Amino acid sequence: MWSDYLHLMKMEMTLIVILFILLFLKLGKKEWDAGKLLHFINILLVINLIFGFFYNTEGSLFGNMFRTNHLLALEKNILNLGTLIVSLQSFHWLKDHKHIPEFYMLLLSTLLGMFFMISSNNLLMFYLGLELSTIPLAALANFDLEKKISSEAAMKFILSSAFSSGLLLFGISMIYGTTGTLNYHELSQQLTGSPLQILSFVMFAAGFGFKFSAIPFHLWTADVYEGSPVAVASYLSVISKGAILFVFVSVLYQVFENMTTVWYNLLFLLSVFTMTIGNLFALRQQNMKRFLAFSSIAQVGFILIGITGQSSEGSAAVIYFILIYVFSNLGAFGVVSLVSAATGRETVNDYKGFYKNNKTLTWVLAISLFSLAGIPPTAGFFGKFFLLLAGAGTTHTTGGHANYILITIAVLNLIISLYYYLRIIRAMFMDNNNNPIEKVKATLSPNISFVICIVGIIVTGFASGAYDFIYSLVK
Repeated sequence: MWSDYLHLMKMEMTLIVILFILLFLKLGKKEWDAGKLLHFINILLVINLIFGFFYNTEGSLFGNMFRTNHLLALEKNILNLGTLIVSLQSFHWLKDHKHIPEFYMLLLSTLLGMFFMISSNNLLMFYLGLELSTIPLAALANFDLEKKISSEAAMKFILSSAFSSGLLLFGISMIYGTTGTLNYHELSQQLTGSPLQILSFVMFAAGFGFKFSAIPFHLWTADVYEGSPVAVASYLSVISKGAILFVFVSVLYQVFENMTTVWYNLLFLLSVFTMTIGNLFALRQQNMKRFLAFSSIAQVGFILIGITGQSSEGSAAVIYFILIYVFSNLGAFGVVSLVSAATGRETVNDYKGFYKNNKTLTWVLAISLFSLAGIPPTAGFFGKFFLLLAGAGTTHTTGGHANYILITIAVLNLIISLYYYLRIIRAMFMDNNNNPIEKVKATLSPNISFVICIVGIIVTGFASGAYDFIYSLVK
């Protein structure tokens, strides 16, 4: 019995062991040097990532409330990889912080909740995982304890999360009221698309929309990203968003498969508004964290196109794009984090003439932005290509050729996004600045993270085996 728990929940158990190690370190009498402690924690995260690729199997626990398979293990490992990169990039900021163990205990608690959420086969298990992944994030958003703006970010995040969780829970309660079950497989057989079930799905989708910042549920995003420490903003942008999108795809394709027409129409509207408004607001941003916040909102619009594909190709394209998004967005956030920790400068104008003193960091940021913009030959181009291909290949055609209309709108938004990404690149390489950012020295940990991001951006684009492997697990 215990061997089943240890085998099927090995990734969750590994995180719990690391959490206990951090707790013992905090309660121990010995005062650790900050640098040594950060290196030790990063080694634990590397072990966690490597261990996640071995001894994976399929099965279920807790009366089929918890399930695992090779695809879910891959999704968790993508989150493990992203968390490791965030940790490496946070070295300069955390080495001067007094609460390093607490930061990682909160961080890994949210990751544990995401793992339970991904492996859920029951809406109750999903909701418990969602709350475990959300509540510690509010404390993380307030981790710059001396800054008022950080406290404001935490307050906005917790209020928005409470409201979205209320909507989601209300939708779940109506689903249970009309079907009498919370099990995914049983729900897929009993959801028929009645008016009450459609209303419950709208509530359900609204709750998810808050979590991954789809328009019009995005109002908290830019303020929280700006007020949070850069490391937390990058975690919210990539890891948290990636986890909820993994679950969203699973729930749509498994639970609401008999309500395809309803959710296709809803996703069509969400995708159009999210891409367009996200891009338009990104054009106006002067703070780099707010800029990347609206950039991430626009990226969600493209991901929703892939989800409308309603196929194995759509699911594989979403997972593949999120893997690329981990490398691309964390590459950009990593440079912003390093510069912010060293100089406190975070505006777009601060990056004018950045290339003069920081050639390597400039290229890291430029390649990451090229990938986010979808410019070939970076991996972002291939990621968006597969998303658009999945959306165009859907068999559902509301109003004749709605999917082609959606693709056309997406292409126009791609053109708009080129402007604001290239605006940053132009500022770094071409614009003059009488007071450019001085030379920023990166230690080993951030440099390793940048190598991982750049190699990931290049390799996942050119190595077709990455998408093929994901597709083989989805089928």
